[in-house]
Amino acid sequence: MLSATGETRVEVIETSSLGDRSYLATDGEVAVVVDPQRDVDRVLALAGRLGVRITLVLETHVHNDYVSGGLELARLTGADYGVAAADKVAFERLPLHDGDEVAVSDGLRVRALATPGHTFHHLSYVLVGATGPVGVFTGGSLLFGTTGRTDLLGEQHSEDLARHQHASAARIVEALPDGAQIWPTHGFGSFCSASQASGDSATVGEQKEINPALTLGEGEFVEQTLRGLDTYPAYYAHMGVQNTAGAPPLDLRAPARADAGELARRLDHGEWVVDLRSRTAFAVSHLAGAVSMGLDGPMVTWLGWMIDWGAPLTLLGESREQVAEAQRELARIGIDRFAAAATGAPEELAEHPERLRATPTADFGDLAAAQRGPTALPHPDVVLDVRTNGEYRESHVEGAVHVPLYDVPRRLAEVPSGVVWVHCGSGYRAAAAASVLEGAGRDVVLIDDLFGSAAESGVAMAS
Repeated sequence: MLSATGETRVEVIETSSLGDRSYLATDGEVAVVVDPQRDVDRVLALAGRLGVRITLVLETHVHNDYVSGGLELARLTGADYGVAAADKVAFERLPLHDGDEVAVSDGLRVRALATPGHTFHHLSYVLVGATGPVGVFTGGSLLFGTTGRTDLLGEQHSEDLARHQHASAARIVEALPDGAQIWPTHGFGSFCSASQASGDSATVGEQKEINPALTLGEGEFVEQTLRGLDTYPAYYAHMGVQNTAGAPPLDLRAPARADAGELARRLDHGEWVVDLRSRTAFAVSHLAGAVSMGLDGPMVTWLGWMIDWGAPLTLLGESREQVAEAQRELARIGIDRFAAAATGAPEELAEHPERLRATPTADFGDLAAAQRGPTALPHPDVVLDVRTNGEYRESHVEGAVHVPLYDVPRRLAEVPSGVVWVHCGSGYRAAAAASVLEGAGRDVVLIDDLFGSAAESGVAMAS
């Protein structure tokens, strides 16, 4: 994905699993990279395809939702590594202050713009081409229709940072023409976004019309921002630490291979053994005690949120390629040491046939029918909602027990006895929760359905 203005070209590097973007801007010969993810081979491959040399790497802020690849990319390319001068880091870098301008080439420059809010020392970078400013890399400041959240440095700073965020948004649009592009890092599903972002691209002029940071007064913006903040992933606590220390080079060598006997031992010890197949395949057959975290959904976010940091982790995939993809995803949040991995069908990985399980599945129509009277599926003694707090507050099944997915492993005792019918917003999180409940010996039915269909299916709702 790319955008171009005159001779300046900006390539977008998507990391959809984390809801983030990195960028490569070039004049056709040299390039600047902004907010690279840890797996910098993607960036190097892109530069190679374009035939450009990376001479500058920039960070808008010390990231809380992923491990940066900036230090490693700068080392591999010999590029300068620009980081806010106020951020205390353990490595040599180009310290940048508000107003500093760095020449990428004779016709391409970047200018640092102090935009605190997402963090105290956040910088945005105005991209200046031969004819003037063409856009701005806004990191976690001004996003598409929203802004970056302001509570990641602690709730005690949330209100102060929200006020900074409002002022920073105004500063960005004052510094640029209406036609200038906005290139944010967050806002594509990342929990670093204060609220759901809208759109796939934006200009300064468009954001003036729709972004609450630009359409609301400071007080109303701060109140709305703070009211909308929900819990964020637990692994965020480890990201800033790694990024200020400087992440080591990425190691994607294959984990040790586990046979059926070793898998059985790890499962018996209660270790995390994660099945990377789709939840549909998992429901048909899986190893008892394995956790469903399909690669067809946001595996890295939810696993990183739920697992005890540093706990032994074994990956189960249909192929080595699937395991390798999971390794790359998890390395982006600093999980890059694995106890083992195994590939194949569950029947091949089970030490004995009795170690295989299947999970009954249903939709919301089935739930409504089972609540009315006997059906082929077991009666729902408990309806468990594993969505986030905000989703639950907006609307939920009448009488449902609410335990967000990230809390399920630690709050199993709060789920009442009996058969548990578990749901989320679409089925992905429900499958993960159902597998954890099964591993604890509970009888479960997985509701693999869109929550939006619950009311029309005849399920009684509350709000």
